[in-house]
Amino acid sequence: MNKRLAGKVALVTGGSRGLGAATAAALAEQGADVAISYVASAQKAAAVVAALEAKGVRALAIQSDQGDPAAAKALIERVVAHFGRLDILVNNAALAIQGKLIDDPEIDNAALDRQWQVNVMGVVATIRAAAPVISDEGRIISVGSGLGTRVGFPGTADYAASKAAVIGYTKGAARDLGPRRITANVVQPGIMATDMAAGSAGSLPPIVMASHAIDRIATVEEVAAAIVFLAGPDAGYITGSVLDVNGGFTA
Repeated sequence: MNKRLAGKVALVTGGSRGLGAATAAALAEQGADVAISYVASAQKAAAVVAALEAKGVRALAIQSDQGDPAAAKALIERVVAHFGRLDILVNNAALAIQGKLIDDPEIDNAALDRQWQVNVMGVVATIRAAAPVISDEGRIISVGSGLGTRVGFPGTADYAASKAAVIGYTKGAARDLGPRRITANVVQPGIMATDMAAGSAGSLPPIVMASHAIDRIATVEEVAAAIVFLAGPDAGYITGSVLDVNGGFTA
């Protein structure tokens, strides 16, 4: 089997479960050595590392809180110190706090502020820390959401705004890093059967599924495949772009 990412080193933030773990596995299948970050799920992270190593690649789990932008530099330094390089950065770690309208008197402003720190400032800090050391012709892929371009139902203003901000920063990064042929793109998944959307597969309001052209939720493997494509050699002329993998939600 042709390992198209052999010799490459990838970092997947929030890689201990869900889409992050699936993306780490898909990158390893293509021959990349993979580091993952996690906040608190040390046991799950260790299991992911073991599964990656079983595929014949090197793997590393690093505890790092993306909600603390000051932690980004140390995270990137750990990856480079362990593997000797960084070629692919996947900004996957995120929070999803939804359901409350912005005029709800019981809205949890502290939780929404934490969401902004993780989803926006943490992503920005990680890209800034990675930019000086990521290899020329490297890849930066940030995981967004269809809500970043289309807010199809109420109760998602803050989450949608955080994902829209990631699009803007990614486009700017694509311009800044283009001379080094480093690409920066966003993958916007649809609703997936992950911990973030626990139980949603069978209980989504009709308005949500009616907003999709394909009447099912996404699998993490489908989204991971799109991320791996953008990380690979065939995507060298795709940058500053948004790839929707959300069943037509943004159509």
